[in-house]
Amino acid sequence: MKSTTPVVLITGAAHRLGAHTARHLHQRGWNLVIHYRSRESDANSLCDELNDIRRESAVAIQADLASAGQTGSLANKAVSAWGRLDGLVNNASVFYPNPTTEATADDWATIMDTNLRAPFFLGQACLPALQESRGAIVNLIDIYSQRPLADHPLYCASKSGLASLTLSWAKDLAPEVRVNGVSPGAILWPEGDAAMDDNHQRSILAKTPLARTGTPEDVAGAVAFFLCDAPFVTGQILAVDGGRSLNM
Repeated sequence: MKSTTPVVLITGAAHRLGAHTARHLHQRGWNLVIHYRSRESDANSLCDELNDIRRESAVAIQADLASAGQTGSLANKAVSAWGRLDGLVNNASVFYPNPTTEATADDWATIMDTNLRAPFFLGQACLPALQESRGAIVNLIDIYSQRPLADHPLYCASKSGLASLTLSWAKDLAPEVRVNGVSPGAILWPEGDAAMDDNHQRSILAKTPLARTGTPEDVAGAVAFFLCDAPFVTGQILAVDGGRSLNM
């Protein structure tokens, strides 16, 4: 039986911004489809947390978005969970430096497949359900889509492409589906191979008019605005960056 509660699929929702967005939307009354690639334990823990608050309100689904054959399966499982889909948040992303002289075909495939190809084909697969519910898509972009970060040409190109896709979809999928984007600035510092040293972090904050990092709730609130509170808004990309894009 189809649920009367709205349902959102969030990619890369097991940790960081995706997990914060999941918790925020859950508080707003949504059921959650938590996508993960390799963080099974984190995804299941988040599901348990949300289901303890409200029974049968969250499920976790694994998929490798870099694999062309798995986006359709993810969409089908997401819709089947409660018989409907009202929102898609394309949050999953790959970020690491790859200077032009060192970038490989594997780098191209990894970054473009995850950051651009997967949102397109996942959106395509989810489209019938979103059209039926007159739902919405929110793409997580990046302020570097407008003014690129040095030594990240593939990442910046992928996010620029996602920004363009957001605007194209807003035109093409109307009036049934609204499509908007959120472009975070300094919210959570990158981890792993993409980690920035203290000097780099300070240089970013020096160019940020609000002179601090934002919080994950700032981004989660922006996503919730587009999904829940903006029925007459489509084709917009909101920078959540403390004013950083003024000084890039």
